[in-house]
Amino acid sequence: MSPVMVPATDHAPVVRSFSPGDFEVPHGREEEWRFTPLTRLQGLHESPEALAEPEITVAGIDASAVQRLVLDAGLRARVSTPVDRIAAHSWQLADHATVISIPAETTLDDLIAVQVHTPAGTSFGHLVVEVGAFATVTVLITFTGAGAFAGSVDINAGDHSHVTAGSVFESDRQAVTAARIHVRLGRDANVRSSVITLGGDLTRIHATVEYTAPGGDAELLGLFFADAGQHHEHRVFVDHSQPHCRSSVTYKGALDGAGTHTVWIGDVLVRAGAVGIDTYEVNRNLVLSDGARADSVPNLELETGEVVGAGHASATGRFDDEQLFYLRSRGIPEEIARMLVVRGFFADILRRTNIPDLPTRIMSIIDDRLGVTDLVDEVISA
Repeated sequence: MSPVMVPATDHAPVVRSFSPGDFEVPHGREEEWRFTPLTRLQGLHESPEALAEPEITVAGIDASAVQRLVLDAGLRARVSTPVDRIAAHSWQLADHATVISIPAETTLDDLIAVQVHTPAGTSFGHLVVEVGAFATVTVLITFTGAGAFAGSVDINAGDHSHVTAGSVFESDRQAVTAARIHVRLGRDANVRSSVITLGGDLTRIHATVEYTAPGGDAELLGLFFADAGQHHEHRVFVDHSQPHCRSSVTYKGALDGAGTHTVWIGDVLVRAGAVGIDTYEVNRNLVLSDGARADSVPNLELETGEVVGAGHASATGRFDDEQLFYLRSRGIPEEIARMLVVRGFFADILRRTNIPDLPTRIMSIIDDRLGVTDLVDEVISA
């Protein structure tokens, strides 16, 4: 299959192809790779080999709704085309995709819980969630494991459907993950997709949105906590190609420890025919200690001025010493004070995920990473 060249905008043209040979091996000088430490990718960007297979389990839905499909031309037409060499390799080297199908006009009250576990070695995997028209569903996907993993999650939301999705990356500290989460919306579809990144040595996540008809409403939420030299990189691209659609992007990250690095790139393109759209993106970063670095690059490109609203914002700030002083002056230990500030910083994101029990689970992990779990237990029991 020949590569597709996306029409040039202010950025360089983007190659889209399922063939790794259509992409050059990145060297770190390219715009899309300049923040990524290539030496820590464990060869995913070069010519990797599949040494293992991810273990994908699905709970909360009848087994008949879950299929393992061969990666043929028919399936490729239902998913997003890769935009980099790693993603193309993941489609070439994976054996199959796990497809979850939700029939039209179905309302599922139970959470669909998907577990993607990547064993040691290099593995590739793909998950497709297809939601029929007028259906309502909540899906939580959790990534764990110790290996190097590349793959994708495609969420295809049918006309007038409502989808709440969460992707939690909590792999072991030595793990490497490169994944794409693609949301495709039908007419008047509503999707809320949350990405929470906690684990891994290097995690690089693309979150992309595609509208196929007017009226789509996409909300992308992101939370990342990085420490001890972790590299978390999030790249968001919202392609407004249809009229009267909406997008909202909110990502928040906290960094703790020397050598820790987070990257957030937010791109929104409003094409000439996408009149009457409303879009806004924002990234906030909280630096908790010296030696941590947060890069934040919001981009907004308008090819039409006939919009309801369009804007972007970005801010990175250090831990507020005055806040810490105030809390300590009220008798709160410094470690607990730091925890309270971080909890307050993330509270809005976690509340808006709309996934049961997820906020409590995530904050418990962050408390442990901040080293305050025992102190919290003491305060509660006192």
